[in-house]
Amino acid sequence: MSVQVRGPPGVVRAVFARCDALAARRSGSGRPGAPYAVVVTSRLFMIASGTGMAVLLAAGCASANADPPVAGTAARAPAARPAASSPAPSALPAPSPGKAPIPRFSAGVSGPLTAHDVRYSWRPGCPVPPRELRAIHMPYIGFDRVAHKGELIVNARVVKKVIKVFARLYRARFPIKRMQPVDAYHGSDPRSMAADNTSSFNCRRAVAPGPPQWSMHAYGLAIDVNTVQNPYVEAGAGVQPLSVAAYLNRSDIRRGMAYPGGVLVKAFTAIGWGWGGNWSGSPDYQHFSSSGS
Repeated sequence: MSVQVRGPPGVVRAVFARCDALAARRSGSGRPGAPYAVVVTSRLFMIASGTGMAVLLAAGCASANADPPVAGTAARAPAARPAASSPAPSALPAPSPGKAPIPRFSAGVSGPLTAHDVRYSWRPGCPVPPRELRAIHMPYIGFDRVAHKGELIVNARVVKKVIKVFARLYRARFPIKRMQPVDAYHGSDPRSMAADNTSSFNCRRAVAPGPPQWSMHAYGLAIDVNTVQNPYVEAGAGVQPLSVAAYLNRSDIRRGMAYPGGVLVKAFTAIGWGWGGNWSGSPDYQHFSSSGS
């Protein structure tokens, strides 16, 4: 291969002398030098001489001295190098895997219910019979930002209003830990609260001073939302559930909490329900009811 180089004569002669010296380093067979050594050494020389013309000459030395390909194998072209101003491919951040799209909100209603449907949360003598209850099957957004299936048992009179509330929370991506009937906990309110469960109907007495009276939950007209993030602070008796000390500071607003002006409180206020967080003395931050009590 012939290479034509133009430039100062002294520099050109020095470059050719360098190439000849490299070729002579091989064994006595007179076989030309290895192409990669020539390329690397020639680049170093180019930097030292300060002239860009050595690039063409280095390519010529490499091509002239390269070994012929072995029979049966194809000659491999040198890999292209990225421009100095472009980042190397390995430096680019890997694309994060896309999450499944959130499905549209859609609610289904089943009922009238039977005593078998609420066998742990209802008993004879409760203020409403099972036939006045309905089960709402609807999605909710979890704290993992993924849609989950939930079930809420409420009074038949408030089904449409309750669906309206949870559709609004769903669109706002308000997180809910879980949504199961209290029957999943054998009718135990403490167990349901400890599980951070959002629920409604449970035939039980109100936790309040004075003579025994039915809770609004016994009518299916009250809903507790995110019981851990929104505890019940009972005056003189502590807090429920028990392991919620991190959420007693209500000024430290975090995901899933009920607070004035927040989407959770606004959604229930829009349907005319009251919030237990407004109670003085014993605020019940998880509690929303049609009567406000």
